[in-house]
Parts: sequence; C-alpha cells; structure tokens
Amino acid sequence: MSTSAPETAPTQMALEESKHLQKTLGRFDIVFLVVAAVVSIEVLGQVAGYGGETFTWTLVLTVLFLVPYALIFAETGGAFTEEGGVYTWVRQAFGRFAGAIAAMLTWVTQPVWVGGTSAFIAVETWSAYVSPIDHGSFWDHGFKLIFIWVTVASAIVSLKHGKWLPTLGALLKVAFLAFFLVVTVIYGVQHGFQGLTASYFAPTLTGFLGLTPLLLFSFLGFESGNSAAGEMKNPGRDVPVSIARSAGIAAASYLLPILAILLVVPVEKIQGISGLFEAVATVFTIFGDGAGAMLTISAIVFIFVLMSQGGAWMIISDRMQAMAAADGSFFGGFFGKIHPGLGTPVRVNTMSGIVGTVFMLAAMVFVNGQAGALFQVVLTICISTFLMSYLFAIPAAISLRKKFPDVHRPYRVPVNDVVWRILGAVCTAWIVLGTWVAIFPGTLEALFGVEYPFTDIWGVDQGTFSVFTLSTLGIIVLIGVAGYLLGRRLRQPTEAIPVAGERVTVG
Repeated sequence: MSTSAPETAPTQMALEESKHLQKTLGRFDIVFLVVAAVVSIEVLGQVAGYGGETFTWTLVLTVLFLVPYALIFAETGGAFTEEGGVYTWVRQAFGRFAGAIAAMLTWVTQPVWVGGTSAFIAVETWSAYVSPIDHGSFWDHGFKLIFIWVTVASAIVSLKHGKWLPTLGALLKVAFLAFFLVVTVIYGVQHGFQGLTASYFAPTLTGFLGLTPLLLFSFLGFESGNSAAGEMKNPGRDVPVSIARSAGIAAASYLLPILAILLVVPVEKIQGISGLFEAVATVFTIFGDGAGAMLTISAIVFIFVLMSQGGAWMIISDRMQAMAAADGSFFGGFFGKIHPGLGTPVRVNTMSGIVGTVFMLAAMVFVNGQAGALFQVVLTICISTFLMSYLFAIPAAISLRKKFPDVHRPYRVPVNDVVWRILGAVCTAWIVLGTWVAIFPGTLEALFGVEYPFTDIWGVDQGTFSVFTLSTLGIIVLIGVAGYLLGRRLRQPTEAIPVAGERVTVG
C-alpha cells in the first residue's frame, strides 16, 4: 500500500477538525448536489447567441472534453476520498503550495459569481417577469442581499439540512428544462420550426474562440462533490457513479435546450438571459391567456434554481478552502475550524458571504461608463479563475495514478497509462485554450485574421484590459501566497500515512 510522505500528509489540525464532519451524503445527494452546481441554465441564452454552431461546438466539447474529463475524475474521485477534494489531490501530487493556489483559484470564483453576477440575474428576472424593481432602490439592494445570504445560510447549516436547497434546485432545474422541451415540441408541431439547414450548424473559428471558455466553464465541476468526500457515506462506491450520472444529465441539459432555443427564436433576438426567456415566452403562447402566469412561475423557478446553484457552490468550495486552511495553506488555520455541532466551516462561509456582498455593492456603484467597464473586466477574470484552477487539478489527477499505483480504485478507466496521459493532455489542452482566450481575448482572433472589435465588446482598449486582468490575477495569487506563508506554523504534518482507496484518510 502506498503512503503519503510527511510533507504531503494532512496536518494535525486537519485531522482534528475532520472529526466534526457528519456523514450524510448518499449517492442521490451527491448526484443532485453536483447537478445543482454544474448545470448553469443562465448561460443557455448567452451561448445560443452564436447561432446554430453553438449546438455543434457543444457537441464537440461533450465528446472531446466532457467525456474524458468525467472519466479522469470518476477514477480519481473514487480512489482519493479525503475531505477537500481537488486541494488534497494537488497537495499529494505537487505539494502543499500548489494545492493552496489551486484552492484559492477555485474558491474565489464562487462568492464573486454569486454576489457580482447571479444576484443581478435573479433580480433582473424578477423585475422583468414577476414585479418591477427599480435599480438602486431599497428593494433592489434587499433582494440581492437576501439572495446572497440565503446561499450562505444553506452552507452554514448542517449538511443534513443544507443539502436540500441544492437538491430541490437541481430537481426543479431538470423539471424546468424537461417541461420547456415538451412545450417546444408542441409549439413546433402547431406553428412550425425555424428553417434550419446543415449550413446553419456549420462551425466557424469565431464561434469556436468565443464559445470555448463559456462551454468549458459550464462543463466543469463534476469532481467538486469530493470537497465534501469526508461527509459521504461511501465515496469510493458512489462518486464514480454520481459523476457518470451528473455528466449525462449535464450534457442533455445543455444540448437539448440549446437546440430548442435555436428552433424557436431568431438568432438576432438571443441575448443573454433574455434569450432563454424569449424562447420560453414564445413557446408558452400555446397556453393562450395563461401564458403570462406560466412565464411568471417559470421566472420564480429560475430564480430559485440560481439560488440553489449558489448554495451548492458555497457548500462545495467553502469546504475545500476550509480544509486548505486547516492544512496550513490559508492564513494560519483561523478559517480551518469546523463547527463541532453543525459540522460546517462557518468562518469560511461567512467570509464568502462578505466577499459576495462587497462585489454586489461594488457592482451597484460601478454601473456605467469607464468605471463600469473596468469593474466588469475585474469581475470576469475573478470568475474565470475557476477555469484556471484546472491547470492544477487535471495534471494532479493524471499524476496520482502513477504516484500511487497501489491505491484501490473502485472504478478504474479501462486504459493503460499511456492512454491515461493522453486523456489528461487533451483535457489540459482545452483548459489552456480556454484560459488563454479568457485572459487575452482577441489575440488568437488577430493571429488568424478574425475580426474582433475589442473596445465595442469590453468597453476598454486591449492594453487597459490586460493591465486590469493581470493585476487582478496577481492580487488573487498574492492572497494565496500570503495565506500559505501565514499558515506555516500549522505545517507540522502527521507521520507518513497510508493512502487508501475507499478509506478516508482525513475525515
């Protein structure tokens, strides 16, 4: 049996805090926790705005990225079952410092996304389809604050109770999409579909470069449930099956609704969240006078789904960051405390709520003009850090098979080590491409002679964009480095311990 060397073994604090974890997650819970987190229906309208090639590129990435990516993490997630997930995998593969940076990149995305983006989508949807809310009003601020802190509360309460927000949200998400598809078919039978031809789905380089980061971001996260592996009843058995099922649900949840939107809404009308609801409003005309009420109900369901998605990510990413803290990789262990009664990382949860609130308030202030454009650049790059974290996570997963060959793997991808490394190289290449396009948009377009009106898209010139992008990334990495350095006193790891398959080494 392989062992973790002392320098990559968990610290004494990590072992002690893991004793407070409560094993409450079964296979059903894991599947829907991941579906709640990963399937982002708010991006459907945004990606569909590229027209028929959206479906083509989504299908391509499903086959060439989602499938190998899911296989890699089904094996890794079933074999390495410490609380903390990706953090612990990167630590075991490349050391504690690399794990600290990977955890920071993963965690920071979630509160920024909830406070700076998701809360705004929710209130705009409510205002458009339920009851108008004036921007900047008391009700606008109150709605967004409630949205943020409900997601935080679902992560603070014990997992036995908190898991039901993302579970219900995932079930409603699947039901909403299934209902939309059925209604779309009925609408098409009655009114006809748009005249789509093979040329309509023809891929272009512009679409490829524009869609790749969005689609990758939408597909990532199936291994995220392992952040709570120490709270799973049987992770070795349940994780591989859960990843397979949630990946299948995700593929269908993107491919079929995108096709449905394209069938009923002209491309020029598809813009962001309005694109999805433009399609919903169109097909709901089959309900006659009841269409308005059906649209209102759909908007309320959509808002709840967004809230549950934020709650799922708070549950997942906060646990990873808490274990990194307890393991001496994030500010001296203060954030590594697990509440002994609740079994949750209350201090990290609270920090996430504060960060989300700060970004929400900043977005309320920096709305228009140059300041608004610059804030959107900062917001975009903060969210893109989740994509960048996989530059650590995927190579770590590939490395662990070679580094710990004797670890029991309840599921093993039926390929030899050469093919295993090829799968990892393919997935990593996609992440490198998506990361480059996110950090340096327009550069590949310029290389291939594709028009890219940078200032029109971003509101700032390319030089200013790069300065703010790299500065934001630098600040995030510096926080990660500072957190690692200030956790030094905790880094007195336990003696070398066995790395077991279904046995949880921490938790």
